Amino acid sequence: MPDRIGAGLAGVRSEGDRDRVRGALGRIWPGIPVAVGDDLSLALDAAGWESGAVAQVLLVSGTGSCCLGRRCTGETVRLGGRGHVIGDRGSACDIALHALRSVVTISDIDADWPALGGDILNFLAMNDPESLIEWSMSASKTELASLARVVFEAATTRNDEIARAILRRASERLAKDSVHCAARLAEPGENVRFFFNGSVLLKNPAFAETVALRIREAWPSGDVLPLPRPGVWGAIEQARRLPDACSRELSRGDDLAETPGQTSLPSRPVAASPTEGRHPRSTRFSEMPLGDDIRLMLEEDATLPGKILAESERIEWTVRRVVEAFEKGGRLLYCGAGTSGRLGVLDASECPPTFRTPARQVQGIIAGGRTALWSAVEGAEDDDAAGRQAMIHRSVGPTDVVIGISASGHAPFVWGCLDEAKRRGAIVVLVCCNPAYRDHPLLDQAILPDTGPEILTGSTRLKAGTATKLVLNLITTLAMTHSGKVMGNLMIDLNPSNTKLRGRAIRIVRDLTGADESTAREALERHGWVVRAACEAIGQDDG
Repeated sequence: MPDRIGAGLAGVRSEGDRDRVRGALGRIWPGIPVAVGDDLSLALDAAGWESGAVAQVLLVSGTGSCCLGRRCTGETVRLGGRGHVIGDRGSACDIALHALRSVVTISDIDADWPALGGDILNFLAMNDPESLIEWSMSASKTELASLARVVFEAATTRNDEIARAILRRASERLAKDSVHCAARLAEPGENVRFFFNGSVLLKNPAFAETVALRIREAWPSGDVLPLPRPGVWGAIEQARRLPDACSRELSRGDDLAETPGQTSLPSRPVAASPTEGRHPRSTRFSEMPLGDDIRLMLEEDATLPGKILAESERIEWTVRRVVEAFEKGGRLLYCGAGTSGRLGVLDASECPPTFRTPARQVQGIIAGGRTALWSAVEGAEDDDAAGRQAMIHRSVGPTDVVIGISASGHAPFVWGCLDEAKRRGAIVVLVCCNPAYRDHPLLDQAILPDTGPEILTGSTRLKAGTATKLVLNLITTLAMTHSGKVMGNLMIDLNPSNTKLRGRAIRIVRDLTGADESTAREALERHGWVVRAACEAIGQDDG
């Protein structure tokens, strides 16, 4: 039985990923302390620190590529990666793709299939270039990367001009990534150690030396060398820093508290939330007659308007902040997890067709990204770091309003969003069904309808979800109305993108101007189906 465990896997990028690895290891070795990292951070740990070095940069180029830099004070920078479609600069995949596109382009221009193309066909046991079309559409990343060896062999054995140009470009990309990574961690003249890892660099010494030369030219005070020992030693180093199982049982909470760069966000116990209580009227729900079940659920839903009305002052405050944000060119961003996140995305997605707003003006952000819209993404709700990153990548700033949505108020992803948004000067609001968050110090406002226990205990897609939808309806509808998007009760800025909506647009123009159907349709067609512009044109014609 081990007394502590260090583990590292490629693709471990978030706290949710680390939690899943910890959980799997915990089921095998319960109670044993576990340190989890990704393959890059472990490789840097394996390298160790040289006296006098201010920062380290690990450059990996194999099937994929990536750079990880770390300063002696702990700051880290990651460049590249992200897969062979949008990233992996200078990797085997990048080299292979460049080779395929180069030989095809040269063939199209010169009407001659180049020698490198022949090498590729030979490697793949194909007889003609057209065979590459079907293969390229189904080839795996590993299969694609295998073509890089053809490029290296062509450059080495016969000094192939195309192959040499491809490798020259790849070496430039890898060197630039390394130097950019160093520049974000150290000042010019400071000592930075660059380490090489991955098959492209370690199995092709002439290529690696070219990359090293380019790095030394750009960063003369740096040292460039291969990774001195395998990355598994980094896992061992991380495990050594843990207390063993006898000296301290490491709980999940302790582990999170000690994760570098992680900020503890205050929250209330989930079990204490009213949404988690057991409803006294539904304890025999599964045994009740169906008609009684229907009546009970609808009676409970009927209590929601009064609960929301009790929050009207806070809703009004929020609406006014959103209107002010729109006037300044700012945005409304919803963030949530699970049902709460889907409701935010739904409300945001309805604004462009209903009010002709730009897609960026009202945005929905859900933990786990687009996959979470239709499928649960394990661990996404618990990743507060991902919430912070979402705010950074949406460039949240002082003119924005960020509304976190969480039925119980617990979701760490939401608190990560709110904490980072607050740090960036945005107005932050929480919508949840747990009154315990009324005076939370992070929040500018909290809308907290106390919906009580759910008919199905803890199933917050029911009353809490319905109440949330009603609150979001109020916020966007009233904010758009008070931003001039509504006249009376008519949507004068709707986007008539289909037959039904074009019919509605005609009726709105007729109601507002008194014009007949033919005149209303003609005005709308003349002005790109913009209701406001059509009304103004008819008014000018009548004048």
